[in-house]
Amino acid sequence: MKPPAPPGCWQPAYIGVGSNLRDPLQQVQNAFESLSALPEVRVVRRSRLYRSPPMGPPDQPDYVNAVAAVLTRSPARMLLEALKSIERAQGREAEPVRWGPRIIDLDLLVYGLHHVDEAGLTVPHRGIAERDFVLRPLADVSPLLEVPGLGRVSTLLARLPAGALQVIDGAH
Repeated sequence: MKPPAPPGCWQPAYIGVGSNLRDPLQQVQNAFESLSALPEVRVVRRSRLYRSPPMGPPDQPDYVNAVAAVLTRSPARMLLEALKSIERAQGREAEPVRWGPRIIDLDLLVYGLHHVDEAGLTVPHRGIAERDFVLRPLADVSPLLEVPGLGRVSTLLARLPAGALQVIDGAH
């Protein structure tokens, strides 16, 4: 496990963004704007937006998924708390069904070269290597990124079967 970065040191981090309720395109755009407004966070790249079938129960709308590449001086736990605050501000409530529909979902996917395994926070995010709706947008912003302990994004993506993702807009 890599020790925490010294206070004030900028760290690269990657945030997954997804929505399938209440105008998902707008929800994702709102999340990007909120990320850009966070103190100690600088959004440096955004992926294209993708439409993907739900991972959970099939009786829900398709998702809009994306990834933001950021630089941050916030420790991983504080960044996660900021992400949860954005979710609450956009109206997210606790979902009664695992992987069910949601207004907005922000996941801390990768935080520098760090491995974090604490209550409520696992980085790299669990399941990252098996999810094309995470890896494809992540490849948009950083295809050569080494996901700590798992490998390069482009290699992980190449191992997955062709998914049902559809690009719904261009890169930003």
